[in-house]
Amino acid sequence: MAKTLLEMAGADMTPNAVSESVLILIDCQNEYVTGALPLTGIDAAMENAKALLQRFRDAGQPVVHIQHQGKAGGAFDLDDVRGAIDDRVAPMAGEPVIRKGLPNSFAGTDLQKTLEGIGRQKLVIAGFQTHMCVSATTRAALDLGYRNTLVSDAITTRDLPGPGGDGVVPAETIHIATLAALADRFAIVAATAADLPD
Repeated sequence: MAKTLLEMAGADMTPNAVSESVLILIDCQNEYVTGALPLTGIDAAMENAKALLQRFRDAGQPVVHIQHQGKAGGAFDLDDVRGAIDDRVAPMAGEPVIRKGLPNSFAGTDLQKTLEGIGRQKLVIAGFQTHMCVSATTRAALDLGYRNTLVSDAITTRDLPGPGGDGVVPAETIHIATLAALADRFAIVAATAADLPD
């Protein structure tokens, strides 16, 4: 039977508890819902992100929103509705919003400083897209010493062309393969918000 490196190392495979974690919501923006980059299953994933966010808010635990900042007139233009965070997971007063220009949410931003101010080493991560900003941020977070949990049903992606233009790789395949790769060493993957301990 296949095992992850974490399992082979005897690591604790329990997802991070809400009471010990910071929720990081990555790029939950209209661009992925009604804009030029619609994602497979985005409405269900956004609703699941909403439920995850509510779980943290109800418990009074910290939340950080990541917002991708694109060029004027293009994708993720923050002066256009397409760049806005979806109303279902819109930030509340006191919840930091970190703007980024690269897939890795730590690159060129104040995310690390913000997390240091909160003082926690456990992250729960959700958002978009699985193979891009979620993956890049999760990998970077491990390098910075964080213990990561991903919530699978609050993350999704889109179909991609196969290497060399050979066919299409379905979004579901990319999502599963990316989460499997991340689960090998970089994060514990929980199916839903309900799978997180209090």
